[in-house]
Amino acid sequence: MKDDKGLYYHPYPGNKRARMYVRETGEGVCFRLWFADDPELWKEHGWMPYDAILEAATMYEGDFDPREAYNIDIARELIRRGI
Repeated sequence: MKDDKGLYYHPYPGNKRARMYVRETGEGVCFRLWFADDPELWKEHGWMPYDAILEAATMYEGDFDPREAYNIDIARELIRRGI
């Protein structure tokens, strides 16, 4: 999907109030999270390269895996299609 902020998908099925924006830069695929319920999040957190997400994922234990929300396959397909 696409809006004025760019290409995005919904990272949490069932929660359409969250969007994960994606773009390709010199650093590769980058992500940026937006929540309708927390508009300040967009201002406080910039674009994050996927390599940084993979590095951070090694620190998580338990039920949450950042690679699920920051889905590189979905991001690449959105970028490829430009939709």
